[in-house]
Amino acid sequence: MDQPPRDLYQRVTDQIIAAIEAGAGEYRMPWNPRLCTSAEVGIPHNPVGGYAYRGINILGLWASQQAAGYETAHWATFRQWQAVGAQVRKGEKGSLTIFFKPIEKETKDSAAEGDGADGPRRSGFIIRAAWVFNSAQVEGYLPRLKAPLPMIERMDVAEGLLAASKARFIHDGPEACYVPSRDEIHLPPPGAFRDSPAFYGVAFHELIHWTGHESRCARDLRARFGSEAYAAEELVAELGAAFMAAAVGIAPEPRTDHAGYIEGWLRALRNDKRAIFTAAAKASQAADYLIGLAD
Repeated sequence: MDQPPRDLYQRVTDQIIAAIEAGAGEYRMPWNPRLCTSAEVGIPHNPVGGYAYRGINILGLWASQQAAGYETAHWATFRQWQAVGAQVRKGEKGSLTIFFKPIEKETKDSAAEGDGADGPRRSGFIIRAAWVFNSAQVEGYLPRLKAPLPMIERMDVAEGLLAASKARFIHDGPEACYVPSRDEIHLPPPGAFRDSPAFYGVAFHELIHWTGHESRCARDLRARFGSEAYAAEELVAELGAAFMAAAVGIAPEPRTDHAGYIEGWLRALRNDKRAIFTAAAKASQAADYLIGLAD
């Protein structure tokens, strides 16, 4: 079903704001799943189309999975489920995803010529909505879940991602940070963390900051977010770290040291209905860049 672009941007933004506000008191974001012990940890994907969701759709589907307590991250449209012989149960509500459809328009100059010739055309995109349903909402489909790697192997994958980046990690104190002027990531020693997933979650966060360097993803948010660019970059790093953790198969840990950023994130989202779209897209780009280095 198509909806006006303005409505879609606002609707998705409102959903993410509501999810952040619901978990802010516990520092639990939609990307810090606390569903149940058997819930699948991973990037939402479409088993019918054979693709993973990206950007803002990851957040929206994580929020839906968390709210409903679904155990799998399998999502598809009504027609896609039908195509594989499954049926969405009557009364089930879909979850909103969005996609951008490329379009071409004639420029004003070409239209004004009026000579019937093909004039210059301008490319662009329009936003469209697609409603998807979790595998828990359908009958006639048996999820094919891959057996998760043992935790020690998942930590090996995480370590491999850090090593493949060739970033300079320095374990020298109680604080975790990326220093742009020296292109260095500073972390506490691994033994200072509660467990290995907690260590890699923080390392991924700082590694996402590292991707913003001009020689990598060249991420400069100042033009878009102005005085709120710092909070926006922290949101990109938080989301990117969650995407990385999900790709490895570990649940991102709530980070209480980010409590002070939550209000900044909410302010940015309330002031700009497209802010979360930009942050999620930049986070996906950064995570894809890092995962690509390990391929």
